[in-house]
Amino acid sequence: MAALSGLVSSLESYRGRDRLIRTLSYGCQLIGGFLTEQSSVKSEVGKRLLGISAQLNHCRTVLRLFDDLAMLAYSRQYGLGAKEEDAIIRWLSVISNFADQLYYPCEHVAWAADAKIIHINSTKWWILSTALWGLSLLLGTLRSLKIILNLRRKLRNPEGKSSKSFRREKKMIAIQVKSEILTLLSNLADLANAIHWLPPGFLWAGRFPPWLIEQRSNEISKTPHNHEAILSLESKSKSTRFCF
Repeated sequence: MAALSGLVSSLESYRGRDRLIRTLSYGCQLIGGFLTEQSSVKSEVGKRLLGISAQLNHCRTVLRLFDDLAMLAYSRQYGLGAKEEDAIIRWLSVISNFADQLYYPCEHVAWAADAKIIHINSTKWWILSTALWGLSLLLGTLRSLKIILNLRRKLRNPEGKSSKSFRREKKMIAIQVKSEILTLLSNLADLANAIHWLPPGFLWAGRFPPWLIEQRSNEISKTPHNHEAILSLESKSKSTRFCF
């Protein structure tokens, strides 16, 4: 019952529900892409799984229609990063917040165009939103690298602290480093995905096989890294950068 209660509690939150939808979407995409290359029977199952993945991604796109104000609230709260000690981390965060804020209206316009609510070509808006997503990921990657360097510098300079307090702080720093490494790896994986969805000719754009990438609705629909900005508003007091 405890496990069930934990699952229900997680699904009642936006963050938990989005993570489940994203996990299911990625799982269906991976398995479906693999099965489509097999026998005809398995290929049919694979196509259905890819269809489920596309619908789950579309669900996340629709839910993000309501994320602008939450992102704006975080951007205002962070401001110019006056509380940030490191100037490089501060400006990487400020620029990344700006890119994240612009991402949402661009995606909304693209979604509305695909839904025939407005009569414009959605392609350029999907490309613009993907470029902003990629920029945010790149800045987040650089930010994580700088944080890791700063944390490791702290480990090398005890600054006259007692051995007991330094051991305690060392454990906390080790946890922070592991967290940033995970964020860094997540950003790099999503950045590779974002570049794939840019126009052909840019780096490896369009070269990934279907099973390796996240499905986009219609032409270039993508699930953004920066969406995690909204999901992480609950835990934004920590130093790690939100990821999409």
